[in-house]
Formats: sequence, C-alpha cells, structure tokens
Amino acid sequence: MADKSLLITGCSTGIGYDAAHGMRARGWRVFATCRSEADCERLRAEGLESFRLDHTDATSIADAIAEATRRTGGTLDAVFVNAGVGIPVAAEDLSLGALREVFEVNLFGAHEVIRNVIPVMRAQGHGRIVNCSSTLGLSTIRWRAPYAASKFALEGYTDTLRLELGPANIQAILIEPGPITSHFRLNSKKMFEKWVDWETSALRDQYAAQVLPRLTRDIDARDPFELPASAVTEKLARALESTRPRPRYFVTTPTHVAYWGRRLLPTRLADWLLAKA
Repeated sequence: MADKSLLITGCSTGIGYDAAHGMRARGWRVFATCRSEADCERLRAEGLESFRLDHTDATSIADAIAEATRRTGGTLDAVFVNAGVGIPVAAEDLSLGALREVFEVNLFGAHEVIRNVIPVMRAQGHGRIVNCSSTLGLSTIRWRAPYAASKFALEGYTDTLRLELGPANIQAILIEPGPITSHFRLNSKKMFEKWVDWETSALRDQYAAQVLPRLTRDIDARDPFELPASAVTEKLARALESTRPRPRYFVTTPTHVAYWGRRLLPTRLADWLLAKA
C-alpha cells in the first residue's frame, strides 16, 4: 500500500486519530487533517502528515485537497470523511442555528470534501469515498434529532453516490459505528451548553434525569457494547483494501441490531423498544 494515499478528516481524537495511525501502519500514505492548526502540529510531531481542514470552511477544504494532491503529484486514492458533531436535545427545543451547525459539519462539509475529490478520482480512473455514519443513521432514539437527521441524510447521500459513481470506478462506502470510545460526548456537552436552554424547557425534569447525567459522567465511563476506535479502523481497512468492498460495514452490536430491527420489526414495536433506550 506504499503508493496508496488516503485523506482523513477529523483526526484530532477518537476514530479519526486511530484511523490515521492505523492506516499509516498498514502502509498507506495518510493525510490526517484537523480543524485546529494546534492539533495538526501535534500530529506532525507524531510523524503524520497533517494540515488543516474544517468541514465548515469551504476554503480550508479546497486548500487541503490541493495540498494532498500537490504532495502526491495529482492523485488521491481514498478519502475517509469522519469529522462530525452531535447535540443531545429534544426536537422541540432545537433551534434552527443548532440544527444548521450540525448539518454544516455532518452533511454539508462532507459533501464539500467529496465534491472536491471526485474530479481527482475521475481523472485517475478510480477512488474510494468512505463516509462515517452511525447507528443513528439507521434507527434513532430520543434526544438525538439533529444528529440522527444528519446521519440519515448522509446515508441517502452516500447511497446516491454509489449509484452515480460506480460506473467511474469510484466506490462510495458507509461505515456504521455504534458506541465508540472517543471525545464525542465531551464535544456534545460543549454543543449542549452553547445551544440548549434546558432549564426553561417543558422537558426540564427529563433533561435533568436523562441527559445531564450522561453529559457530566466520568470521562472513563463506558456505554454498553462500546468498542475502541481501533474497531472502526479495522473496518476502514477492509473498506479500502477489499477488491470488492461492501456498501456498508457495521462495527458494533447496536449497529447490527438497529439495521435488522428497522427492517424486520413492525414500526410500533420498534418505537416501543427505542423509547426505552
């Protein structure tokens, strides 16, 4: 894989960080991008090629793709669109500004990255676009309206890409993580504090009982079925190195349950089960 190049977004921590180091160890030339230049400096100190890419900044996206292809002589074999944000909030308390911010990162930024890499991949005659979705792109639970909406949209978007780009030998693939060890909860807490006036909500008592304890619990606390970020890297390697990659790669037990439950269970029964999650 020494001549294979891969650009990853959202590499400061968690899934992206592990994927950058893991795929580099497998022989890929990895461009590990981050929103913050300070994080890029840290990754460069660890031996990675890193430069800035912010999903909410179209100029930074174009500049990052240009820098990657400049370093490779004009090619880019694969991209792993991983950066994402979430915010736990009831739909009725979700402001348009908060919803826009989630979509700017999780969908619009992903689209802008992909729109910039497709011409490169068409010119070279091949490519793989791997989008990081979620269990919540398959089946949702309470308090996750903005994140689930963005990931459901990413699922449909990627399915469309697969149909449109297949004839050009460009594969569009989804990775479906469930609970993964990362800083995602800490970042969600920041979003919650920025956007949610929970104390004036009609659901104030439910926020206090269900949402706040999860946001403020110990950083080392684990969810049921939680796996390390390396579990995602393992599936990413399959998506990038398989001769005929699958359209979707499931990572955790909840993701398998969400996928099959949505297809096999009556909607009312599924709703009853999900309401208890």
